[in-house]
Amino acid sequence: MPAVPHAFRDQSLFELALTHSSAGRARDNERLEFLGDAVLDLVVAEELYRASGIALAEGEMTERKAAIVSRRTLADAASRLGLDELVQVGPGLRERALPRSVLANVYEGVLGAVYLDAGLEAARAFVRATLGSALADAGGPARGRNPKQDLQQLCQRELGGLPAYVLLDERGAAHARAFRVAVEVGGRRFPGAWGRTRKEAETWAAREALLVLEASAPAGSEPA
Repeated sequence: MPAVPHAFRDQSLFELALTHSSAGRARDNERLEFLGDAVLDLVVAEELYRASGIALAEGEMTERKAAIVSRRTLADAASRLGLDELVQVGPGLRERALPRSVLANVYEGVLGAVYLDAGLEAARAFVRATLGSALADAGGPARGRNPKQDLQQLCQRELGGLPAYVLLDERGAAHARAFRVAVEVGGRRFPGAWGRTRKEAETWAAREALLVLEASAPAGSEPA
Protein backbone atom coordinates (compact mmCIF):
# COMPACT_ATOMS: atom_id res chain seq x y z
CA MET A 1 0.00 0.00 0.00
CA PRO A 2 1.51 3.38 -0.99
CA ALA A 3 2.43 5.68 1.88
CA VAL A 4 0.75 9.05 2.34
CA PRO A 5 3.35 11.63 1.21
CA HIS A 6 3.43 13.52 4.51
CA ALA A 7 4.95 12.63 7.88
CA PHE A 8 2.43 13.85 10.44
CA ARG A 9 3.81 15.47 13.55
CA ASP A 10 0.32 15.21 15.08
CA GLN A 11 -0.83 11.70 14.23
CA SER A 12 -4.24 12.38 15.77
CA LEU A 13 -5.02 14.75 12.89
CA PHE A 14 -4.46 11.95 10.39
CA GLU A 15 -6.62 9.58 12.42
CA LEU A 16 -9.39 12.16 12.58
CA ALA A 17 -9.19 12.73 8.82
CA LEU A 18 -9.85 9.01 8.33
CA THR A 19 -12.97 8.96 10.54
CA HIS A 20 -16.13 9.21 8.43
CA SER A 21 -19.32 10.52 10.04
CA SER A 22 -21.00 7.14 9.48
CA ALA A 23 -18.60 5.56 11.98
CA GLY A 24 -20.60 7.15 14.80
CA ARG A 25 -17.58 8.47 16.68
CA ALA A 26 -17.65 11.51 18.97
CA ARG A 27 -15.55 13.36 16.37
CA ASP A 28 -15.38 12.87 12.61
CA ASN A 29 -13.63 14.36 9.58
CA GLU A 30 -16.34 16.73 8.32
CA ARG A 31 -14.60 19.90 9.58
CA LEU A 32 -11.31 18.75 8.09
CA GLU A 33 -13.08 18.05 4.79
CA PHE A 34 -14.40 21.62 4.78
CA LEU A 35 -10.92 22.99 5.38
CA GLY A 36 -9.30 20.67 2.86
CA ASP A 37 -11.79 21.64 0.18
CA ALA A 38 -10.85 25.32 0.60
CA VAL A 39 -7.12 24.57 0.60
CA LEU A 40 -7.48 22.42 -2.51
CA ASP A 41 -9.32 25.18 -4.37
CA LEU A 42 -6.57 27.67 -3.52
CA VAL A 43 -3.68 25.38 -4.44
CA VAL A 44 -5.21 24.24 -7.73
CA ALA A 45 -6.24 27.77 -8.70
CA GLU A 46 -2.68 28.98 -8.12
CA GLU A 47 -1.21 26.06 -10.06
CA LEU A 48 -3.47 26.84 -13.02
CA TYR A 49 -2.68 30.56 -12.81
CA ARG A 50 1.02 29.78 -13.10
CA ALA A 51 0.68 26.78 -15.44
CA SER A 52 3.54 26.70 -17.93
CA GLY A 53 3.27 30.44 -18.49
CA ILE A 54 -0.07 29.94 -20.28
CA ALA A 55 -2.38 32.91 -19.73
CA LEU A 56 -5.59 30.95 -19.26
CA ALA A 57 -8.84 32.89 -19.34
CA GLU A 58 -11.00 32.81 -16.20
CA GLY A 59 -13.60 30.55 -17.80
CA GLU A 60 -10.94 28.08 -18.96
CA MET A 61 -9.35 28.08 -15.50
CA THR A 62 -12.75 27.30 -13.98
CA GLU A 63 -13.32 24.40 -16.39
CA ARG A 64 -9.90 22.91 -15.73
CA LYS A 65 -10.13 23.33 -11.96
CA ALA A 66 -13.49 21.56 -11.93
CA ALA A 67 -11.90 18.57 -13.67
CA ILE A 68 -9.02 18.41 -11.19
CA VAL A 69 -11.16 18.65 -8.05
CA SER A 70 -13.90 16.35 -9.36
CA ARG A 71 -15.05 13.49 -7.15
CA ARG A 72 -13.64 10.99 -9.62
CA THR A 73 -10.13 12.50 -9.58
CA LEU A 74 -10.01 12.83 -5.80
CA ALA A 75 -11.45 9.35 -5.22
CA ASP A 76 -8.87 7.84 -7.57
CA ALA A 77 -6.11 9.66 -5.67
CA ALA A 78 -7.49 8.40 -2.35
CA SER A 79 -7.48 4.83 -3.65
CA ARG A 80 -3.90 5.12 -4.91
CA LEU A 81 -2.88 6.29 -1.43
CA GLY A 82 -4.63 3.33 0.15
CA LEU A 83 -7.04 5.55 2.07
CA ASP A 84 -9.92 3.25 1.09
CA GLU A 85 -8.32 0.60 3.32
CA LEU A 86 -7.72 2.97 6.23
CA VAL A 87 -10.94 5.00 6.43
CA GLN A 88 -13.23 4.24 9.37
CA VAL A 89 -16.86 3.95 8.23
CA GLY A 90 -20.13 2.61 9.61
CA PRO A 91 -21.35 -0.97 9.05
CA GLY A 92 -23.61 0.02 6.15
CA LEU A 93 -20.68 1.34 4.12
CA ARG A 94 -18.35 -1.54 4.99
CA GLU A 95 -20.63 -3.99 3.21
CA ARG A 96 -20.11 -2.52 -0.25
CA ALA A 97 -17.59 -0.64 -2.38
CA LEU A 98 -17.11 2.85 -1.04
CA PRO A 99 -18.76 5.58 -3.15
CA ARG A 100 -16.52 8.10 -4.82
CA SER A 101 -18.07 10.83 -2.68
CA VAL A 102 -16.78 9.18 0.51
CA LEU A 103 -13.28 8.65 -0.87
CA ALA A 104 -13.11 12.18 -2.27
CA ASN A 105 -14.14 13.60 1.11
CA VAL A 106 -11.49 11.49 2.84
CA TYR A 107 -8.88 12.93 0.47
CA GLU A 108 -10.03 16.46 1.36
CA GLY A 109 -9.99 15.57 5.04
CA VAL A 110 -6.41 14.34 4.85
CA LEU A 111 -5.40 17.47 2.95
CA GLY A 112 -7.01 19.60 5.66
CA ALA A 113 -5.08 17.62 8.26
CA VAL A 114 -1.81 18.18 6.36
CA TYR A 115 -2.52 21.92 6.29
CA LEU A 116 -3.15 22.09 10.03
CA ASP A 117 -0.14 19.89 10.75
CA ALA A 118 2.45 21.74 8.68
CA GLY A 119 0.97 24.69 6.79
CA LEU A 120 0.26 25.73 3.22
CA GLU A 121 3.58 24.68 1.68
CA ALA A 122 3.15 21.15 2.99
CA ALA A 123 -0.43 21.09 1.67
CA ARG A 124 0.78 22.30 -1.73
CA ALA A 125 3.43 19.56 -1.79
CA PHE A 126 0.76 16.98 -0.91
CA VAL A 127 -1.49 18.12 -3.77
CA ARG A 128 1.39 18.12 -6.25
CA ALA A 129 2.46 14.64 -5.16
CA THR A 130 -1.03 13.13 -5.27
CA LEU A 131 -2.66 15.01 -8.15
CA GLY A 132 0.43 15.65 -10.25
CA SER A 133 -0.80 14.00 -13.44
CA ALA A 134 -4.17 15.76 -13.28
CA LEU A 135 -2.43 19.10 -12.71
CA ALA A 136 -0.08 18.46 -15.62
CA ASP A 137 -2.94 17.54 -17.94
CA ALA A 138 -4.98 20.58 -16.92
CA GLY A 139 -2.01 22.90 -17.33
CA GLY A 140 -1.39 21.83 -20.91
CA PRO A 141 -3.13 22.74 -24.15
CA ALA A 142 -6.93 22.65 -24.23
CA ARG A 143 -8.26 19.18 -24.97
CA GLY A 144 -11.77 20.11 -26.04
CA ARG A 145 -13.78 18.24 -23.41
CA ASN A 146 -17.51 18.37 -23.98
CA PRO A 147 -19.59 17.91 -20.80
CA LYS A 148 -22.84 17.61 -22.76
CA GLN A 149 -21.42 14.85 -24.91
CA ASP A 150 -19.93 13.09 -21.86
CA LEU A 151 -23.27 13.27 -20.07
CA GLN A 152 -25.21 11.95 -23.06
CA GLN A 153 -22.88 8.95 -23.32
CA LEU A 154 -23.14 8.26 -19.59
CA CYS A 155 -26.94 8.53 -19.58
CA GLN A 156 -27.27 6.20 -22.55
CA ARG A 157 -24.92 3.69 -20.95
CA GLU A 158 -26.09 3.83 -17.32
CA LEU A 159 -29.60 5.32 -17.29
CA GLY A 160 -31.05 4.12 -20.58
CA GLY A 161 -32.20 7.55 -21.73
CA LEU A 162 -31.11 10.92 -23.05
CA PRO A 163 -30.74 14.07 -20.92
CA ALA A 164 -33.15 16.96 -21.40
CA TYR A 165 -32.21 20.57 -20.65
CA VAL A 166 -34.90 22.56 -18.84
CA LEU A 167 -34.85 26.35 -18.62
CA LEU A 168 -35.55 27.27 -14.99
CA ASP A 169 -35.04 31.02 -15.00
CA GLU A 170 -33.69 33.95 -17.00
CA ARG A 171 -32.78 37.40 -15.79
CA GLY A 172 -31.30 40.68 -16.92
CA ALA A 173 -31.81 43.15 -19.73
CA ALA A 174 -31.90 42.03 -23.35
CA HIS A 175 -28.21 42.82 -23.88
CA ALA A 176 -27.08 41.12 -20.65
CA ARG A 177 -29.26 38.07 -20.09
CA ALA A 178 -28.44 35.22 -17.73
CA PHE A 179 -30.01 31.79 -17.99
CA ARG A 180 -30.45 29.02 -15.42
CA VAL A 181 -30.79 25.49 -16.80
CA ALA A 182 -31.07 22.05 -15.21
CA VAL A 183 -30.68 18.55 -16.61
CA GLU A 184 -33.52 16.06 -16.35
CA VAL A 185 -33.25 12.37 -17.18
CA GLY A 186 -35.31 9.38 -16.10
CA GLY A 187 -37.61 11.54 -13.98
CA ARG A 188 -34.64 12.94 -12.02
CA ARG A 189 -33.63 16.59 -11.97
CA PHE A 190 -30.04 17.59 -11.26
CA PRO A 191 -28.80 20.92 -9.80
CA GLY A 192 -29.29 23.94 -12.04
CA ALA A 193 -26.53 26.20 -13.34
CA TRP A 194 -26.33 29.76 -14.65
CA GLY A 195 -24.75 30.90 -17.90
CA ARG A 196 -24.47 34.05 -19.98
CA THR A 197 -26.14 32.21 -22.86
CA ARG A 198 -28.52 29.28 -22.82
CA LYS A 199 -25.85 27.11 -24.45
CA GLU A 200 -23.32 28.02 -21.76
CA ALA A 201 -25.88 27.31 -19.03
CA GLU A 202 -26.58 23.89 -20.56
CA THR A 203 -22.86 23.10 -20.54
CA TRP A 204 -22.57 24.00 -16.85
CA ALA A 205 -25.75 22.08 -16.05
CA ALA A 206 -24.29 19.02 -17.77
CA ARG A 207 -21.16 19.33 -15.64
CA GLU A 208 -23.30 19.58 -12.49
CA ALA A 209 -25.13 16.38 -13.44
CA LEU A 210 -21.83 14.62 -14.17
CA LEU A 211 -20.47 15.59 -10.76
CA VAL A 212 -23.55 14.17 -9.02
CA LEU A 213 -23.47 10.94 -11.01
CA GLU A 214 -19.73 10.49 -10.52
CA ALA A 215 -20.03 11.12 -6.78
CA SER A 216 -22.64 8.36 -6.43
CA ALA A 217 -20.71 5.83 -8.51
CA PRO A 218 -18.60 3.24 -6.66
CA ALA A 219 -14.86 3.78 -6.81
CA GLY A 220 -13.28 1.79 -9.61
CA SER A 221 -16.35 1.82 -11.84
CA GLU A 222 -16.16 2.92 -15.43
CA PRO A 223 -15.36 6.64 -15.71
CA ALA A 224 -18.05 8.98 -16.91
